Amino acid sequence: MLVYLSRLSADQFVLANLFRYITFRAGAACLTALFISFLLGPMVIRWLGSVQRGGQPIREDGPARHLIEKKGTPTMGGVLILASLAASTLLWADLRNGYVWAVLLLTLGYGMIGFMDDFLKLSRRNTKGVSARGKLIAQLLLGLGCAIWIVSLTREPLSTALTVPVFKEVLIPLGFLFPLVGMVVMVGSSNAVNLTDGLDGLAIVPTIIAAAVFALISYLVGNRVFADYLQLHPVPGVGELGVFLAALVGSGLGFLWFNAPPAAVFMGDTGSLALGGALGAVAVATKHEIVLGIVGGLFVVETVSVIIQVFWFKRTGRRVFLMAPLHHHYEKKGWSEPTIVIRFWIVSMILALVGLATLKIR
Repeated sequence: MLVYLSRLSADQFVLANLFRYITFRAGAACLTALFISFLLGPMVIRWLGSVQRGGQPIREDGPARHLIEKKGTPTMGGVLILASLAASTLLWADLRNGYVWAVLLLTLGYGMIGFMDDFLKLSRRNTKGVSARGKLIAQLLLGLGCAIWIVSLTREPLSTALTVPVFKEVLIPLGFLFPLVGMVVMVGSSNAVNLTDGLDGLAIVPTIIAAAVFALISYLVGNRVFADYLQLHPVPGVGELGVFLAALVGSGLGFLWFNAPPAAVFMGDTGSLALGGALGAVAVATKHEIVLGIVGGLFVVETVSVIIQVFWFKRTGRRVFLMAPLHHHYEKKGWSEPTIVIRFWIVSMILALVGLATLKIR
């Protein structure tokens, strides 16, 4: 919105020209989202606590200490993330850009699915919300729609091709199958972040790290000069997603202020499904789907631990891990929550650096 207003006053005010620069607007979006989170956070948490009877339902088969330490903590904190993210994006992004709308609406759509899931869990006072099938179908439909939208915005032959990191000349043409691949990336990323969200601050910091990495990637890929220098496949217009991702970083930091141990609020599926979907959609738009698997490697490992656990238990009746996802395995082994969270953050930072290295290694 401010981009449009700045164009109207560019002749009268020299400073209005700053709004032309993605870097300026990205920084402003991050600070705006952070400020909104700080401003609304206490009110939102009080409201959530007043309308939720006993806070988020705790799994009875989970670590025993959760039944004591986390009981009564309100959930649905994702509404705070989404409110600050959406407001900041609408304020600072160029709203003529289709990529921004595609990713923002996918994020809000996944957030709505998570909201319904959280609402049913609270109303029923158990850990069963929307049916797994219903949730998956909704995610698939939204993901497919977003993938088709992104394909329509991207030039050929890149629009329906899969790029491979490190190998600059490799393009895997997928044709009409690409929207299905994009859909899988978005749904997989959404559920991976959801599975990781089990301890205070565990999911939000790796999400912030991944968002910061992809903010840089989107800026570089969207800038023809930088893309040519780094021998990346340029995607005109996708640089505007840097503003959206910067807003995500700001809203994530604002949420972390209240989610830091001991958490005053949990993000719930409202936040985790939305944030994971946002990262997946951005990866598809920037043509860095495989790099997301590296940068978000922690989410991948958490998901794989669940898959292995379920598969092996059904096959043999025995468990590979003491409990899945992986962070609960370490809880069962006696690791303290801060130790697990901080070590997982460190792993996320290392993977982010590896992901960034793929931009230069050609």
